[in-house]
Amino acid sequence: MANVIVIGAQWGDEGKGKITDLLSRSADVVVRYQGGVNAGHTIVVEGNTFKLHLIPSGILYPDTECIIGSGTVIDPQVLITELDQIEKLNISTDNLFISETAHVTMPYHRLFDRAAEERRGNYKIGTTGRGIGPTYADKSERTGIRVLDLMDPQGLSEQLEWTINYKNVILEKLYNLPPLDPQVVIKEYLGYAERLRPHVVDSSLKIYDAIQHRRNILFEGAQGTLLDLDHGTYPYVTSSNPVAGGACVGTGLGPTAIDRVIGVAKAYTTRVGEGPFPTELEGEVGELLCARGAEFGTTTGRKRRCGWFDAVIGRYAVRINGMDCLAITKLDVLDDVEEIKVCVAYEIDGERCEHFPTGSRRFASCRPIYKTIPGWKQSTSDCRKLSDLPKQALDYLKFLAELMEVPIAIVSLGASRDQTIIVEDPIHGPKRALLHPDGTPVSTVNA
Repeated sequence: MANVIVIGAQWGDEGKGKITDLLSRSADVVVRYQGGVNAGHTIVVEGNTFKLHLIPSGILYPDTECIIGSGTVIDPQVLITELDQIEKLNISTDNLFISETAHVTMPYHRLFDRAAEERRGNYKIGTTGRGIGPTYADKSERTGIRVLDLMDPQGLSEQLEWTINYKNVILEKLYNLPPLDPQVVIKEYLGYAERLRPHVVDSSLKIYDAIQHRRNILFEGAQGTLLDLDHGTYPYVTSSNPVAGGACVGTGLGPTAIDRVIGVAKAYTTRVGEGPFPTELEGEVGELLCARGAEFGTTTGRKRRCGWFDAVIGRYAVRINGMDCLAITKLDVLDDVEEIKVCVAYEIDGERCEHFPTGSRRFASCRPIYKTIPGWKQSTSDCRKLSDLPKQALDYLKFLAELMEVPIAIVSLGASRDQTIIVEDPIHGPKRALLHPDGTPVSTVNA
């Protein structure tokens, strides 16, 4: 039995969906612990592309239970659309369970999100406009609507009647927007409640029972470490905690139950939205990475900013999450690059800095210090074991492992499940990995 957390080691969009999908085949339960429809996982299986925003990736395995934990915020309309799409593909959703204490995104949350972002002007954060921040704000303010509230028609009607009238004052007076009709919203959300009712459970109890029965549990988050509300590049962050510690808070699980933390990082770096990005590339190479990596957001379709691999934020992610090993994705995107640069440190005010600076102004002043690595100039997309990789590609992986000070266990070379080199099963296997931080291969499996 093993309980494993999969986290993003950069600014999100690292390919966690594919890695979670791969690991789900060894999991009995997959749990989503934070975020909302502002996140998206793209999974390619046998030529079919699945874009999931709320439903855990494990839904594609018929015997795997999937739980949306209490730390998530749920837009019922989007969730029901996902359920319908999956069921049309003859994939059962009987094993999907929703936490009764998860908070619900309401129409006024989306309106507030978009209006506030527009008002920020040059100080905009780069939100998706899906209402996530305002939903979490209401949660903290203790005025939020939870899934269990949807299950109580009379209670929901009374709560929303007052809440929407209160929110209408803000919509009209602050944002000059038309008010919402409480009865229309109540009717809409009571309809959602009936569709979701069979899936609603006490998720913390369900997860505890799974642990008691020694079942394998995989915890997946949304976004990435550098977008964490407390530990990311504030204020250009999300509204929840994608870091490994967030899995405990977002599921009602004690930290002693966690066995391993797996970080996912691209072989380069991307960022979507606003905020500092020291290794960002402009020009031909940046466009090449964007085109080859299909760097457009699953949720918004926004073009992602691309840059070289940043080992400073990588080491920070290892430290913040207590990472045991790494999955490196999209190595194949670098196949056509003549020379590859890796940021090994920053220069700040003329001084070398090897640690992530927490202030956004200080971070914005960072200048990357690079080490240049020769490219391999040949395709890696068909490689299925280490010996298939060009020497320069293997050397690059060894260098990243050394810089990150954590072993690399999985290498992804494309979007499909089979375009992967896996040495260990992080759920059933021992704590061994593909490459040690010193660059020495330590396993002969798939080598």
